[in-house]
Amino acid sequence: MYRQKIESWFSSKGWSVFPFQNETWDAFLEGGSGIVNAPTGSGKTYALFGGALLSYLENKPSPGPKGPLFIWVTPIRALAKEIKISVERIFEALDLDWEVAIRSGDTSSSARKKQFAKPPQVLITTPESLHVILASKNYPKFYKNMHAVIIDEWHELMGSKRGVQTQLAISRIKALSPSLLIWGISATIGNLEEAVDVLLGDFEVKHRKLIRSSFEKQTEVISIFPDNVEKYSWAGHLGLKLADKLLPIIEASKTTIIFTNTRAQSEIWYQRLLELAPELAGLMAMHHGSISRDLREWVEDALYDGKLKAVVSTSSLDLGVDFRPVETIIQVGSPKSVARFMQRAGRSGHSPGALSRIYFLPTHSLELVESAALRTAIKNKNIESRIPYIRSWDVLIQYLMTLAVSEGFDADVIYKEVKQTHCYRSMTKDEWHEILNFLLYGSRSLEAYDEYQKVYLEDGIYRITDRRIAQRHRLSIGTISSEAMLLVKYFRGGRIGSVEEWFASHLNPGDSFWFAGRPLELVMIKDMNVLVRKSKKVNKRIPSYLGGRVPLSSEMSEVLRNKLYEYEQNKDGLDEELSRLAPILEMQKYGSVLPNKDEFLVEYFQTKEGYHLVMFPFEGRYVHEGMAALIAQRISKEIPISFSIAMNDYGFELLSDKRIDVNRVITQDLFDPAGLAIDIQSSINATELARRRFRDIARISGMIFQGFPGKMKKDRHLQASSSLLFNVFQDYEPDNLLYLQTYEEVMTFQLEEARTKTALNRILNQRIRIVYPQNPSPLAFPIIVDRLREKMSSEKLSDRIAKMTVSFTK
Repeated sequence: MYRQKIESWFSSKGWSVFPFQNETWDAFLEGGSGIVNAPTGSGKTYALFGGALLSYLENKPSPGPKGPLFIWVTPIRALAKEIKISVERIFEALDLDWEVAIRSGDTSSSARKKQFAKPPQVLITTPESLHVILASKNYPKFYKNMHAVIIDEWHELMGSKRGVQTQLAISRIKALSPSLLIWGISATIGNLEEAVDVLLGDFEVKHRKLIRSSFEKQTEVISIFPDNVEKYSWAGHLGLKLADKLLPIIEASKTTIIFTNTRAQSEIWYQRLLELAPELAGLMAMHHGSISRDLREWVEDALYDGKLKAVVSTSSLDLGVDFRPVETIIQVGSPKSVARFMQRAGRSGHSPGALSRIYFLPTHSLELVESAALRTAIKNKNIESRIPYIRSWDVLIQYLMTLAVSEGFDADVIYKEVKQTHCYRSMTKDEWHEILNFLLYGSRSLEAYDEYQKVYLEDGIYRITDRRIAQRHRLSIGTISSEAMLLVKYFRGGRIGSVEEWFASHLNPGDSFWFAGRPLELVMIKDMNVLVRKSKKVNKRIPSYLGGRVPLSSEMSEVLRNKLYEYEQNKDGLDEELSRLAPILEMQKYGSVLPNKDEFLVEYFQTKEGYHLVMFPFEGRYVHEGMAALIAQRISKEIPISFSIAMNDYGFELLSDKRIDVNRVITQDLFDPAGLAIDIQSSINATELARRRFRDIARISGMIFQGFPGKMKKDRHLQASSSLLFNVFQDYEPDNLLYLQTYEEVMTFQLEEARTKTALNRILNQRIRIVYPQNPSPLAFPIIVDRLREKMSSEKLSDRIAKMTVSFTK
């Protein structure tokens, strides 16, 4: 009966039920769990929620018990409103007088209390809010009637600790409601089957399903070319010079989203486009995570209603919001990832079978190779996998404290539940007991300090009864890492957004800066608030944010290498991008070598700075960071020498003041992956990397407290506190699980040990080609510029580069 109603409703809208939607509804009715893989705009919400609703209504009374029957988990708040509208449409079609509500960090405390006291049938929320509810008294009553949980954008969550949070929440809800159906929505990634396993773990489910839509999303990649290709290219020299080429594209489209890779870039591009086209004022907006919620929501609503001609955005608009007026996407600079590029392209062409059109604007000439590589990768479906976190002890400790704050927990019961998750299925009893001891005593090395003894055991139940500890914990729930943020507010007015503490610390009263597209002047900094007024000064700074550089993914690296190899192999069928780059590539061949797939290029040359040893693995910045340190250490074992290191996504440079016999030193043995883990840790000072990463682990596990709202602790104080704890574990408890986890995360996610090993094995099977160019080659030049960038202002850097290019081309 209900299925017929939904089908009739589809027909009344002029829609057809797609095969993947029917398959999803059938899977729900059979009691299955799994993942649906379908493009944006294909009706995923109706497939998943329609199936969840059908499976409930066909088997249980309507309206059923009070309380959330369905929870929809979304990683970003921008998605919640659209999901709510779609769910309400289905309710209307089925004549259901049911309630759907949104709960997130932005929800008022009064609304949260109302939702908990009188729960809606459908709750749209975030992973963090699931845990905040778990920290509430009587949470079992809230969750006990759950029928289905749907995890949106699972591909985004599974590669982060928020995915671990989600797994743990599901483990508790599943125990309270054993018949719970568990479903996820995922974009196309390289390991979809593993994504199902990570979501469902070892939970008892009737059927495991991976449902793929039959839609083949067509994506058109169009490069924006400079009028002239300079033979020496460097990161950032080109982008803004091409800004005028965006105006005809924006004018020809109903709505355009311009994606940048950082918040600072979005501010810069917004201002530049307004300078070139003042008529866009009021028709163009900006969207990024540091802008206040009210402003972001205004932009989203205006975008949805087709009131904006253009929006400059960061990844804050990456995920599945269905803005139908958007016809065109522009990507500024390399997206570094095939999946990210496809995700952004998918913001346009929303109807099934519609073309997604994305323009690629290079920030330096060599990025045109990446544009051609992306086109090929999309065609061949060469898409990145997402690496799930495993054995994340910090998240487990936070979760157990959440349970201890509310109802308390029985260790044996929760152990069995947690073991069913993918993240902790390999956990041993001994490790579990060590985690429990950490909760009770703060680990062996800290048991003399009362502040780390937060949980106590009473009648077999682990509890937190100290109100101060409970309050601090509830304020700390979450795993998202960010620098300390200060609120930006008008001196006599409302909130604008937030900037990082380190940027604000460099401002003096009277200094001007651009933020949220507005010219602002600092009045004062007071109580974690940056108080500002409007500014009329000409020169203004742009807020910059730490952690803006993202490395090339392994898939991007591979297609990039193959695209460069094509230049010599396929002269007659070259992509236009490679043809346009002929001046650079021919100069590379003339002064050095353009390597083929069987060669590994090493350049050695001298300048006034010293002797430059440059290698080109084309494996991305993170891999090159570790590999450069590794090679430098291995060379220094042979000869007494020290190097300064620089790298970009294409290669790395070892600069020294001494000449070395390169032919004797650079051998295949230098790239042997044997002993990689030990060598790389000793060569790159992994201890310092681990010390910095430990700060987040210490925060998530509750060892350090960031402060109360409006009274957050300063970054340097947090770092000092976490460093002290790190030193204690290093000296007195080196087998501590949190300490060991820190090094595992550094090797896996920062230094990318597995990928480095793969790259070294590839190089071992190539012929090392050593050349001695008279000047830096076009491939080496941007690496040198990246090193100089760290030391010089942008004006001085431009002058220096101009002089260098003149001398190199004489």
